[in-house]
Amino acid sequence: MSDWLVVNAEMINEGKRFHGDLRIRDGRIERIDAALSARDGERVLDAAGRWLIPGMIDDQVHFREPGLEHKADIESESRACLAGGITSYMEMPNTKPPAVDATAIADKYRRAAERSRVNYGFYLGATNDNLKEIRRLDPRSVPGIKVFMGSSTGNMLVDDPATLDAIFRDAPTPIITHCEDTPLIEANEARARERWGDDIPPEQHPLIRSREACIKSTRLALDLARRHGTRLHVLHLSTAEEVALFEPGPVAGKRITAETCVHFLHFSDADYARLGHLIKCNPAIKTAADRDAIIRALAERRVDVLATDHAPHLLDEKNQPYTRAPSGLPLVQFALQCALERVFDGVIPLERLIESLTHAPATLFDVRDRGYLREGYYADLALVDPAKPQTVRREDVLSKCGWSPFEGTTFRSSIAATFVNGQLGHLDGRIDDATRGTRLEFAR
Repeated sequence: MSDWLVVNAEMINEGKRFHGDLRIRDGRIERIDAALSARDGERVLDAAGRWLIPGMIDDQVHFREPGLEHKADIESESRACLAGGITSYMEMPNTKPPAVDATAIADKYRRAAERSRVNYGFYLGATNDNLKEIRRLDPRSVPGIKVFMGSSTGNMLVDDPATLDAIFRDAPTPIITHCEDTPLIEANEARARERWGDDIPPEQHPLIRSREACIKSTRLALDLARRHGTRLHVLHLSTAEEVALFEPGPVAGKRITAETCVHFLHFSDADYARLGHLIKCNPAIKTAADRDAIIRALAERRVDVLATDHAPHLLDEKNQPYTRAPSGLPLVQFALQCALERVFDGVIPLERLIESLTHAPATLFDVRDRGYLREGYYADLALVDPAKPQTVRREDVLSKCGWSPFEGTTFRSSIAATFVNGQLGHLDGRIDDATRGTRLEFAR
């Protein structure tokens, strides 16, 4: 591990912007000051006035390992994170086998320790029959407990009312929910099948996985959390009605928080005609009015966290008819740039966007010594060039699936460099494959 001095940076941190230098020693930020002199043996990176921010903490990814490595794996997707300025991720439990017990969680941590290029944590998944596992969970071992209150894979749909109530009452960590009402979705899809068979038009997706299904399930989660005083985090909000259910304000002190994803800030239902199943995801991308309401809610801290829900599938899988085309998009490599478009558009202040990508998830999940530019914290950093556009090309995609929904899009910024635990893992498009992340610690 080398010691570094990053000079001439425009730092964005904790609601402030300031010019200065940052010293990295033994993997941590040793000093932040207006002007620092290089020491013997210290490598210097001239930021040239570019934006230096904490690395993004993505609290919602699907890296497909174990069991679905033909789509993605920990190594390939964490490399894409590194290129995109994401320095830590929290990965979902719906793998094969699903991560619904301590043995499966330990296996994921072992795999990541060997191959993850950035820092990592893994959720425990809830089922209708693993309540004992949830009750004996060490709260420091995982970021939270994932509850699928909508359709999921295998037995991970928790639809038993008594079990749901017990999970919300007894969970020793934050509960993370996917909220969609399965009976409503199934009824909508049955009607669509009657008309179109398997080849349902892609633009029907937000009508099948409807706003009513999202709102009903989100209201249920909020009611359960309020009844039991649960620490609840609701994932990937996609409707104007849902974001209105949450209170604005800083994440610290909230018992109920919300998240949305970069694709809900970027796409709308008008894009199904052009991209079809490439933007099919659950919950569905909805209207431009929903998109605008979500952007406003993120700006006013009604929505606390911005993440990806990175969920890659192969192109030949996506090109199947509607009923067989899987839901999910590969997003981590270009998520930060996509998010920054809202800053360039003037609809979200830069300081607030950085808070939602870095500070808020660190605070919400009690992540130890990460998510901020602070002396003594780990040197997880992204250097953003706000004056160097990048056009997304298929040949540049690092995710194993080999495609991006952003292909052909020109973002107004680029990711110049990424540090993980003081290691310069990415510089000007080049990845250092010696870079290794470490297991996230949760200070509970």
